[in-house]
Order: sequence, then structure tokens, then C-alpha cells
Amino acid sequence: MPRSARLFVVSGPSGAGKGTLVARVRDVRPDLALTVSATTRRPRPGEADGTSYHFLTDEQFDEHVDAGDFLEWAHVHGHRYGTLRSEVDRSIAANRSVILEIDVQGALNVRKAFPEAVLVFIEPPSLEALESRLRGRGTEDEQSIRLRLDNARHEMELAGRYDVRIVNDDLDVATSQLLAALESHETK
Repeated sequence: MPRSARLFVVSGPSGAGKGTLVARVRDVRPDLALTVSATTRRPRPGEADGTSYHFLTDEQFDEHVDAGDFLEWAHVHGHRYGTLRSEVDRSIAANRSVILEIDVQGALNVRKAFPEAVLVFIEPPSLEALESRLRGRGTEDEQSIRLRLDNARHEMELAGRYDVRIVNDDLDVATSQLLAALESHETK
């Protein structure tokens, strides 16, 4: 059955395994397009405009916000980052599905701007498992872990707004479920 290009938005709490799942799915499905995000931060050594990010001044970013060019955008660590609608539209027009990995707030904003997007929520098997994963990283202090767990509780309350929910208890099973969900929505 032929595939229709779709926008897939993958999100969930920090530590749920979103990035790992998206990377594994893209290994199997290199045809899935990624977008180049826009940011107001300065380029780091080795980063190229239009490839790593679309590097914008604050004024340019404001112009895009005012024009409604972003599917979603947010303040992160003192800078703004966003997903340009043109990036998604270009891939969809070329009949390539797009996969975005963004936070829950961003995903719900994409739903408003792009109602036909398929939202996929990746959740841990439990908050205890999530806490164990976060502590196992060894990258966060106690205050940061507590904040991430509080955020996770709130984000998990919003999971019912998603089209697909996948519990990432076993990486192979979750990868298969994500691939199946993409296939299912592309062939509807």
C-alpha cells in the first residue's frame, strides 16, 4: 500500500528514551526527514547555518513569530528555538514523512498549528523507573532530578492528548511499536 507523508511528533518526559527511539527508527527508516530548527543562539565551532540550525537574530526570530512561521517555539537556556513550518511543508510536499522530537509543550503547540500531525507519547514504565534512569545518567544533581520528575508527572497527565502512547520498558519492543505506528498512519 502506498505511503502518505505525515508529520510525526515524538515527545514525553526527560529520560523516557525519546532520542534513543527516534535514532533507532531512523536507522531503519532513513527516509524520515528531520527538520533544521531555528535558534537565536550563536553558532558553535563547526556548525553551519541552514545545516546545523537556522541561526537568526532576535529581530529575525521576532519577524518569524509575528508572521506565524513557526509550528512551535520556546525559550531554552536564554535563547529561542523553533520549528519552521516551511521545513515541514517542504518535506511533506516531497512525499517524505517528518519526525520531530520535541517537548510536550511544543508537541501540543504543533497540534494547534498542524492538526493533522500524529503525536506519539513515549512514557517510562513507571515514575520509579524514570527516576532510576535519570539517576543512572549521573549528569544531574538532586535538585535537577526532582525538577525533571515533577515535570514528568505533569507531562504524563497530558499523555491522553496524544494519538499514540508507547511505554518504553523494552527498547526493542518500543522501537517495533513506534515503527508500526508510523507505518499505520502513513498507510491510512
